[in-house]
Amino acid sequence: MTPAPLADLTTLRLGGPPARYVETATEADLVAAVRAADEAGEPLLVLGGGSNLVVPDEGFPGVVVRDTRRELVVEGDASTCGGASIRVAAGTPWEDVVDRAVDEGWVGVEALTGIPGSTGATPVQNVGAYGQEVAGVVSTVRVWDREQARVRTLAAAELGFGYRTSVLKRSLREPDGGPSRWAPTPRFVVLDVGFQMRLGTLSAPIAYPELAGLLDVPVGARAPLVEVRAAVRRLRARKGMLLDPDDHDTWSAGSFFTNPVVPVELADTLPDDAPRYPVRSPVPETTTGPSLGAIDPGLVKTSAAWLIERAGFGRGYGLPGPVGISTKHTLALTNRGDGTTAELLALARRVRDGVRERFGVTLEPEPVLVGVSL
Repeated sequence: MTPAPLADLTTLRLGGPPARYVETATEADLVAAVRAADEAGEPLLVLGGGSNLVVPDEGFPGVVVRDTRRELVVEGDASTCGGASIRVAAGTPWEDVVDRAVDEGWVGVEALTGIPGSTGATPVQNVGAYGQEVAGVVSTVRVWDREQARVRTLAAAELGFGYRTSVLKRSLREPDGGPSRWAPTPRFVVLDVGFQMRLGTLSAPIAYPELAGLLDVPVGARAPLVEVRAAVRRLRARKGMLLDPDDHDTWSAGSFFTNPVVPVELADTLPDDAPRYPVRSPVPETTTGPSLGAIDPGLVKTSAAWLIERAGFGRGYGLPGPVGISTKHTLALTNRGDGTTAELLALARRVRDGVRERFGVTLEPEPVLVGVSL
């Protein structure tokens, strides 16, 4: 039987069929499928929620392996250790983890609600939103190391977290920037993720001004976990960043471009009203959360959305058409129902090149590009 197109498994709803498709329900089956593909020299794509992928129209010339496990285990007695130590199977939907954390009073992921995809993808990207990053709560990641053909446990200090990156993600690239032999799946296939969270009913300090404003608290204050989760979901819904099968503004890969982190010297050439944010270490100086890590004085983060809009690509750019910028958020490139990956990439190149010509800043794509490039 011919495998279904990857459009059925991705939030962009784009992409042709793989040569072969496998679903795994146990860790042993996942490792066996990955190992078999590598031993056969077969291209491999390990798929989670499909929310961060751009797949070519012609499909994928290898095996797609989808981890279907859903498991969250609490390790130890939180009441005696002063915190929650949990281990989550990679295939578990991320939203399940956030909801369980808020319900149980585990602090540190409440602002990461509404992010589609699987738990295994979160440390790869160092997923973050509204002032939180998973780097602040990840303790360990168990992986299948494809190079060494063995299971390994990587501690947080070994994961090399940075803004939307990690050692796991960087294994997709060679030192010269070209794709590694492991791509489009990292050398390290995530099996499960360990999280360490403190207990409480109040959130980590609110570091994102827009969220603080909606909660009516000052930046740096705390708010009830349930209120933070609800406020973030309202913000994401306004921006078309909550999946809705009836809303084509949500047929996207989320933010298509990362917010640029640039040297101070380049930031100084931007217009005075360009947003400028401190670049902080993802490792907290205290237990207050990743957003309050040490500031790097040589770097500045600016807003990709601001650059895109000022370069002439506003909300709804390209519409009516098969693809276009979301009518709610300029960072989302959307499929309007009959688009193609080729058309989406052409739009992305147009936006990237326009920003570079206007401001000298080269935007980098956030999704994993499978067999395609900008």
